[in-house]
Amino acid sequence: MKNILALAMILFVGMSFAQDKQKKVRTISFKTSAVCGECKERIENELNYTKGVIFAELDLDNKVLTVKYKTKHINEYQVKGLVSRIGYDAGDVPRNKEAFNKLPKCCKSEGHCKR
Repeated sequence: MKNILALAMILFVGMSFAQDKQKKVRTISFKTSAVCGECKERIENELNYTKGVIFAELDLDNKVLTVKYKTKHINEYQVKGLVSRIGYDAGDVPRNKEAFNKLPKCCKSEGHCKR
């Protein structure tokens, strides 16, 4: 009986640990104002070299950025803040106007980059 109880405790602790680990990594997706390949490169480079970000990928067809990150190092608001500070809308966080004004012409609204 003690062996069964010990095994049940080990399984319970193992399941709890697995659930904790899942909470430490989160994936979010949100709409951006990115319009071209340069936008994609700029956003992905900035995020992919940010501590805590596992990966960032922008789908230009629907302008949705997907970011997988470690919650110990960064949170959703900080991820969106980074995108905003680069000069792009990030879901419900508006772009930083100064950063937007510094973007190349092709990265502003209806630009025409070919990348």
